[in-house]
Amino acid sequence: MDTKELLKKVRKIEIKTRRLSDHVFGGEYHSTFKGRGMTFSEVRQYQFGDDVRSIDWNVTARYNEPFVKVFEEERELTLMLLVDISGSEQFGTDTQFKNEIVIEIAATLAFSALQNNDKIGLILFSDEIELFIPPKKGKSHVLLIIRDLLEFTPKSRKTDVGMALKFLSNVIKKKAIVFVLSDFMTEGYKDTLKITANKHDVTGIRVYDKHEEEIPNLGMVEMMDQETGEQILVNTTSKKVRNQYKAHYLEQVDYFEDSFIKSGAGALSCRVDESYVKKLLGYFKRRG
Repeated sequence: MDTKELLKKVRKIEIKTRRLSDHVFGGEYHSTFKGRGMTFSEVRQYQFGDDVRSIDWNVTARYNEPFVKVFEEERELTLMLLVDISGSEQFGTDTQFKNEIVIEIAATLAFSALQNNDKIGLILFSDEIELFIPPKKGKSHVLLIIRDLLEFTPKSRKTDVGMALKFLSNVIKKKAIVFVLSDFMTEGYKDTLKITANKHDVTGIRVYDKHEEEIPNLGMVEMMDQETGEQILVNTTSKKVRNQYKAHYLEQVDYFEDSFIKSGAGALSCRVDESYVKKLLGYFKRRG
């Protein structure tokens, strides 16, 4: 992808996702992920309807008229995006690839955090850490993150969610808002997730394609594992083969849901042909 095309794609993503964060998600994000508490800001004259418990009696006595203390939320939050860029993300059949939806969701969350003056960081992972961008504030930083989401080429095509969560815990010491975006076509991360969720506010967003759920009856079909590159001939006319595939797929979905729920983390699933806007809004409202 040349520079001009890349900038065009970044701009397109920015326009779409920033509009969503400005008009839809900004307020929901703020109310869902609150700061560390309230800090004193200033005193002002008492107005009708103010809570009498907030009266500053020292200032009131000095000026012989009531003054109240004003507090503001101490935010200074950090949003960390953990994005799976393994081979299985390069899958899509109808409208978009899974990784395209993942990028849009990540960008929307990043702009929502930007609107609330929070720091944003990025971890791109496969079965290794492909890229780590430490959390910072600012629009130019968010655009850098979007650029890397669009153009970064991973070294590996495999997936290891647990490894990514361990790396997060090692590099981010203070509590952060963490979104893990993946198809979660893997297991073995339950214990690490439990430890991570005790320290951070973690949400898993599973992005999937409806055609991954089961194999249609198409006769003898050559299939390739996107993560290993292995090609095998599959007899899709066999009901046993189709049932085994579906059972394995549902096992991984159950593992995802069970792992996140039991660890106290949030979880939602979004199909590529569904509106991720509705899914995210519903999740924020349930959390708020």
